[in-house]
Amino acid sequence: MSGLAFRTVAGAEVPPFIPALARLRIAVFRDWPYLYEGNQASEERYLRIYAESARAAVVLAFDGSEVVGASTCLPLSDETGNVQAPFRAAGIAIERVFYFGESILLRPCRGTGAGVRFFAEREAHARRVSECDIAAFCAVQRPPDHPARPGDAVPLDAFWRKRGFTPYPALECEMHWKEVDATEETAHRLAFWLKSLTGAPLP
Repeated sequence: MSGLAFRTVAGAEVPPFIPALARLRIAVFRDWPYLYEGNQASEERYLRIYAESARAAVVLAFDGSEVVGASTCLPLSDETGNVQAPFRAAGIAIERVFYFGESILLRPCRGTGAGVRFFAEREAHARRVSECDIAAFCAVQRPPDHPARPGDAVPLDAFWRKRGFTPYPALECEMHWKEVDATEETAHRLAFWLKSLTGAPLP
């Protein structure tokens, strides 16, 4: 595979990529650990938030002309209430936080450094368009003995720590989705990781 190319899009630049991003989310999140059963229409509705938020951005990864990866970010103040809730409960002003959404990459493209690039580009964007001093993302919590856990599953904790993020297990949000082969949506807990964007101590 040739080297991937990257492009950050925002606002009116986002909608032309929404169908491809929806297909990418469906493909990647179907695997462990999300086991998510998505559909094109709902994914496209969800992705519109990145076109509508004035300071949001999507970092795209291309292999030639094909979108093979993407990473999203927006101010936490533009996110949904369930994602804001743990910060409000902890007394952390949501205006301080830039929320990093998904980072998704097709399996054949992994190990190319795209994950590192995704984090770097989102941090640069957050600093460029906001005065937020905290970057945050969340990851689904799965028990070690989950029956769908692949034998070769490798936690990403070491990768996230190397990017400068610290786990905050007391900060959790709840999201609902339908898992593969399930008949209805169920609740899932996601725990947050935080990083100071200024070098100042975290809350």
